[in-house]
Amino acid sequence: MRVAHLLASQALPKFSHKFSRHDFTLPQLFACLVVKEHLKRSYRGAEAVLRDSDAWLRDVGLSRAPDHNTLCRAAAFLLAKCRADRLLDRVAQWAAVARVLALSTDPLALDSTHFESHHVSRHYERRCGRARRRTRAKGRAEPGRKSTRADTVRGLPKLGLAVATGCHLVLAADASTGMGADQPLFEPLVFDSWRRVPNRRFTVVADAGLDSEANHGLARRDLGLRSLMSPGHGRPTKDGRPPSGRWRRHCKRVLATKASRRKSGYTRRWQVETVNSMVKRNLGSALAGRTAWSRRRDMLLKVLTHNVMIF
Repeated sequence: MRVAHLLASQALPKFSHKFSRHDFTLPQLFACLVVKEHLKRSYRGAEAVLRDSDAWLRDVGLSRAPDHNTLCRAAAFLLAKCRADRLLDRVAQWAAVARVLALSTDPLALDSTHFESHHVSRHYERRCGRARRRTRAKGRAEPGRKSTRADTVRGLPKLGLAVATGCHLVLAADASTGMGADQPLFEPLVFDSWRRVPNRRFTVVADAGLDSEANHGLARRDLGLRSLMSPGHGRPTKDGRPPSGRWRRHCKRVLATKASRRKSGYTRRWQVETVNSMVKRNLGSALAGRTAWSRRRDMLLKVLTHNVMIF
């Protein structure tokens, strides 16, 4: 809670407006939101915990706990894209001062993951699927059901991450909704990470989902970075021809063998999968929001809480 308060104090103004009530400062509310996410509580649950934690409140200068409505409105304001970017900017500055980024030796890894829009066990979904198949096999009408698993997947919250593999800090995040291709995530994630770190000559690694010649050109020609992506995107050629594009063919040669992948640093890409697992195991894989915008805010709060937990 103290780390979250210090981070927000350096990245955000004290109040949202000079005519606001000034009962709580923005850093204090952000610290309360981080505690809520860390303990996996609802807004009402976080209010109850904070009411019983006078020492925590005193650490950030609070005389009383904010109520759940205040926390909900604070989340809508503090977790907007522009303010979340300010907090990530400050995280990168802290990491650069502490010299833990290690981008000169370890690459920046990109990946995306999906969160659950609500709490439903996989066992329940499998049993529902079996029941529907048995009903169709017997020629009877299916029982009423709001949506299938395929319909649910189309609306799943999606989070793209750019992770410094040397320290597991998230340097850039992009929250959206739906499946879709991953290639459009490459530019915002790489550019935000590039502008936040002092060392701007690092290596970017990603899986085949972000592979494209345009993304290689953006990284190598425009930003001066070294990019390595598995050239497996698209339909494979039947005659074994190399992929189209200069840099995609280069990646196919570099990543041809296990030894070459290890030597090039591509095997460090798995650390972004580790961060995905850390976020979901420590902070939960399901979101409490009921709208697309609230779920995006929930994902950004998970990213910021993950960084605060590392510090």
